[in-house]
Amino acid sequence: MQNNQNAYGTTLELTEEQMELCSIASGSSGNCIYAGTDHCHVLVDAGISGKRIEAGLNEIGLKTAEMDGILITHEHSDHIKSIGVLARKYGLPMYATQGTIDAIKEKSSLGKVDESLFQVIHPEEDFTIGDMRISPVPISHDAAEPVAYMMYQGDKSMGIITDLGKYDDYIVDKLQGLDVLLLEANHDVHMLQAGSYPYQLKRRILGDRGHLSNELSGQLLGKVLHDGFKKVILGHLSKENNYSELAWETVRLEVTMGENPYKGSDFPMVVAKRDEVSELVTI
Repeated sequence: MQNNQNAYGTTLELTEEQMELCSIASGSSGNCIYAGTDHCHVLVDAGISGKRIEAGLNEIGLKTAEMDGILITHEHSDHIKSIGVLARKYGLPMYATQGTIDAIKEKSSLGKVDESLFQVIHPEEDFTIGDMRISPVPISHDAAEPVAYMMYQGDKSMGIITDLGKYDDYIVDKLQGLDVLLLEANHDVHMLQAGSYPYQLKRRILGDRGHLSNELSGQLLGKVLHDGFKKVILGHLSKENNYSELAWETVRLEVTMGENPYKGSDFPMVVAKRDEVSELVTI
């Protein structure tokens, strides 16, 4: 908080603008993330019931009716389960790429929604909602036109990136300089390989258009850490092929062992809960 004086010599308290990030649910069975500022509130995906979203927002002092829109990463059901309900009940605009919108409209689960609520966004073209600048980043996943989202307000920034089978120099570049990052750590490779999933499903998850393993997540994180980094949240964990402690330890180890100046213990890291609201991160 800063102090300043007006023309009459009265001391004014100037509160610094804040950004917030909170996982309402994050996992293979459903995803919904809240992100916002003092003046702007959005959901990133709505892959759980509208009732759970409302309850989750209530826990952090917000309501679904206060949201300014839904940012949709892609059309898989664990990311869009309740967008139709929220659109009809609250009239929330839905921001997504054209490919994602077309794929969503083909799903019978959507129901009837006002077509004007779909707002077409384009990968690598920034747009604004309220006082938040949002950058859609194309990612490698087996969906029509999936994106991750980077968000900026003033000198603060957050990123949400899950559902990608691989990363490259482009992704590493887009994740530079962030204050907070919610990053996928979907599976332990050995658990997946030894598990009960059919071969084709294992192959899909492990492929370039699948999901990031704990090891790859840690390697990617090691390339984007910096001295001003405030927190990483590991998300989208598989219920069958991962668990929180393993993801946390593996990612920390990969960072420590990687070719970077940091250790896994040098920065705060938490694991988003699959079916519960996680801590509200404020920067």
